[in-house]
Amino acid sequence: MKYSIILPVHNGGEYIKQCVPSILAQTLQDFNLLILENCSNDGTAEWLSSLSDERIKIFPSQQLLSIEDNWARISSIPRNEFMTIIGHDDVLDKDYLKKMNELIVRFPDASLYQSHFRFIDASGSVMRKCKPMNEKITPEDLLTNFLNSSIDTMGTGFMMRSKDFDKAGGVPPYPNLLFADMELWQTMASKSFLAVEPAELFSYRRHAGATTASTNIQVIINALEKFIEYLLKLKVADKKLGSVIEKDGNTLLREYCQGLTHKLLRIPKNQRQGATVKNVIDKFMELGVILNPENPFQPMVHFKIRMGKMIDENEFLYAFYRLFKSIIKKPVFK
Repeated sequence: MKYSIILPVHNGGEYIKQCVPSILAQTLQDFNLLILENCSNDGTAEWLSSLSDERIKIFPSQQLLSIEDNWARISSIPRNEFMTIIGHDDVLDKDYLKKMNELIVRFPDASLYQSHFRFIDASGSVMRKCKPMNEKITPEDLLTNFLNSSIDTMGTGFMMRSKDFDKAGGVPPYPNLLFADMELWQTMASKSFLAVEPAELFSYRRHAGATTASTNIQVIINALEKFIEYLLKLKVADKKLGSVIEKDGNTLLREYCQGLTHKLLRIPKNQRQGATVKNVIDKFMELGVILNPENPFQPMVHFKIRMGKMIDENEFLYAFYRLFKSIIKKPVFK
């Protein structure tokens, strides 16, 4: 077989009953499905065991693992020449493998492959299409896209050679895997380039239980710190990538500083364990000096960040903001 589709899962619920059939329905049948079952207690393990398909191989965990440790098991299982990873709540189109195979034939020198896709909500309704991508993306352009949030980067859908995945060290052990995909895909693409199929070939599900939505602010900051360590290594190793980081690194910090400010404002103060918007801003000032000491990120020059701090420190404004947010759910400081 040429392809391995890898599915890590813990408590897949009803979503996995949509995910697995979408994989088995592929028009190109040259694949196996490798499932990393992580001590589910919602009937997922029993449902998977009931499936009768020789393409399926289940690797049960002997104890409940963190999401990082379960995904780390990918490196230890036998895989075919090419591999892709899918989240248990995502869905492949039936021609995903067929089109990706054609993409590999068109661009045999690429070191990473992806297709366009769509975002769906908890019920499966389409929310939006992913941001457009060029057919060929250089390592420098990919990093620029990452830092400017001009690309939608997820764990699902990327295709790579298993040997390259192993040489890269597998999935980096980020907290809750936040930013792990960005590091992995940048590392993989840097061997050559990313080739992109223009057709939409899968659905990525966004819902309240998704990792990013359910992760607390300190964990996000810890993951971002680890990603910045990776960016610093890139600056030393590659002058072209270093130039990208110097130019656009502050954009990444601004995006996350604004986003976490908004996220914190939505949390009642008695549930924050002492965290304040000022704490977040001070931390991002530190990260700015670390990432780009010649031109460090200055949070307070950005209006939305200043407003977030002002609201958090003024009881009247904070009460008004909380009332406003109880009526209008759309993010204000995104």
